[in-house]
Amino acid sequence: MVHWTDEERDTIKTLWGKIDAEVTGHQALTRVLVVYPWTQRYFSTFGNVSNATAIAGNPKVRAHGKTVLVALGDAIKNLDNVKATYAKLSELHSEKLHVDPENFRLLGEALIIVLAGQFGAAFTPAVQATWQKLLAVVIDALSSRYH
Repeated sequence: MVHWTDEERDTIKTLWGKIDAEVTGHQALTRVLVVYPWTQRYFSTFGNVSNATAIAGNPKVRAHGKTVLVALGDAIKNLDNVKATYAKLSELHSEKLHVDPENFRLLGEALIIVLAGQFGAAFTPAVQATWQKLLAVVIDALSSRYH
């Protein structure tokens, strides 16, 4: 179990309250699909994801990015039990979707870059450290059902 300080909890919830899940999720997922083009194989039903312009304009990418961020909100609401919160989601990605769990890390990195761009100087090293810790916990939970 992860120990969260009161300051970390406040840092997570304060920034989360300023995030637009649709915009931020779309930007992070777009970044992953463009920077790591091999990840596009998991989105074969999304239509055209052949280049950066197509990816950025793809409504299914936008919708899935929002879905990802909404799911991150579930972790934030359940900081003391992220692994249980994500048990079914981990099983889905492992057993049905067969997503390489390394992709969770890539998406986490992309999200950090997007947050830094959105919040600038307010995304201090301390804020980043807290969010990196959060994402490490989320990635561990999403990877927990893999064999």
